[in-house]
This record gives sequence, C-alpha cells and structure tokens, in this order.
Amino acid sequence: MRPWLAALAAAMLLASAPARAQQAITVVVPFAPGGGSDLAMRVLQPELSALLGTSIVVKNTAGASGTIGAAEAARAAPDGQTLLFSPVGPMAIQPNLQRGIRYTAADFAPICQTTSADVVMMTPRNSGFRTLADVIARAREEGGNLPFGSSGIGTIPHISMVALQRTLGIRMVHVPFRGGGEVMLAFQQGVLALFSDVPAAVRQHDLHVIATFTPERVPEFPEAPTLRELGHDLGFFIWQGFFAPKGTPDAVLDRLEAACEAVLKRPAVVEGLARIVTPVRWRNRRDLAAFLAAESAKYRDLIEAAGLRQAE
Repeated sequence: MRPWLAALAAAMLLASAPARAQQAITVVVPFAPGGGSDLAMRVLQPELSALLGTSIVVKNTAGASGTIGAAEAARAAPDGQTLLFSPVGPMAIQPNLQRGIRYTAADFAPICQTTSADVVMMTPRNSGFRTLADVIARAREEGGNLPFGSSGIGTIPHISMVALQRTLGIRMVHVPFRGGGEVMLAFQQGVLALFSDVPAAVRQHDLHVIATFTPERVPEFPEAPTLRELGHDLGFFIWQGFFAPKGTPDAVLDRLEAACEAVLKRPAVVEGLARIVTPVRWRNRRDLAAFLAAESAKYRDLIEAAGLRQAE
C-alpha cells in the first residue's frame, strides 16, 4: 500500500472510532427487575461500559421463564450491539422443557461466564418458617396447598423445589412469576413465603435462610444447614453469562470476551457481586460453550426422569 493511502486509511479508522464508541450496546436480561440476574447485571453495567467505551442499556424482557427475552436476543442483528445476559435456565433448561420456543442454544455464540451462585431456600422473617421441619409440617397440614414461588416454570427456583418435594414426599403449589423481584413483592404482600434462588435478595429484604442447596454451608449464612446435612442429597447452583446472536464476527466476540474477563477483575465488580452473594466464576468462550453443552445434557436427563416436560 502506498504511504499516502495507508495514512488516509488510518485517518478514516480514527475518525470512525468515536462514532462506533458512542453506539450503545443493549444487554437483554430475560427476567424482571430486582431478581438475581438483573442485580448482577447492574453491578457489571458501569464498569463494562467504561471498558468498552460505550453506553450499555439494560433491557428487562421478562416472561415465559426467560424465553421471551432470550428469543428477542437471538433474533437481533449479529453485530455485537445486542447481547443476552442469562442464567442457566433460558440457555440449558428451557430448550429441553418448553415446546415451541423460538430458539435453541445453537442460536447463540457464548462470550463468557461471569458468576456462579449458590441456591438457598428463603422466607420472610415473619412467616413462621425457621427450619425445614417447619416447612414439611405446614405442607402436610395444608394438604398440598402450601405455595412456593419461582421465576418461571423450569427455572432452577422451580426445579430445585420440585426435587425437594420428591425427596421429602410432600406436595406444594407452584406459583410462577416473571422474576425474583416479583416474588419479593409477593413476600411483602403475604401471599406466599417460600422461594429458592440465589441469595441476592436475602440481605436486601431481610429474609431468613431455611436451608441451602449446597455441598457445604454458605459462609454468609453460617447458621443455615445444607440439605445434605439434613439427609437430602440435593445440590443446585445458578450460573450467569453473556451471549451474542449466532453469526457475530469473531473479532467482535474476542473484544467482548476480553472486556468480560477484565471487568470481573475490577474491585467495584468483585465487591458489588460479593454484596449480593454472587461470586465471580469466569469461563472463556470456548470453555463456556463446552460447559453449556454439558449443562444442557444434564438438565435434559433430569427433566425426562422427573417427567416435567409432560407434567408442566
């Protein structure tokens, strides 16, 4: 290339960079505001925006257990301007559970995993539930009419409680919402008192942790026993990560992956995620793709074994 032509090309690239940097990136969160995914994304938003040099707009597109938002992101132009920030449910569970949803995991390009949070069973402090024995006794007294909330059919908050009921030999009523924030409102209104999810809302809403779906006790709630301690071999966790529409150029994915890795090392992000008890768990593009495939197979087997696809 002639020197003058190379100089002209460089000048044009520099001139166009500010315009590109000013174009906002929309991140679709497929659940209502106030839930675990939304809270984690709000922690990431300002620092990721600074790293990428552009505004990041968080769009909560809730409904159908996260599949409406995921489908919206899958249909977006593959240019890096629309991303999905999703927990495990819409990516690894719902495609195996719901009939007729308009996407599969293959419609996305993984960017990075950001977090992996424990699952705890929580209740308002005035509910009368302090122990798992209290829950079992009330469920039996109410003859299967004790309600529990979830962020949608087939989400981990739902599946974890289905597994618990089967293990305990009790029945409860599943009440799905569009996200954890709506469950907190139902708690405040006194219409239900049980919810299993990431611990993000526990401190914010001064809730009591009955038990945890973890191998060991959660340090933030040392008095809460694990279900395994109580004789029930159940374990669940909820991971979250970024995805782009299939066909997004590798150069764009590489840039987003690098920003994702960098943002998870920033003190404000580490501290912010710690406040909502959602620890950092990094996986790169390649590792997240392999992990997602394994998770999808795991939950496909669980759904088939439990008959969830036919039952609900």
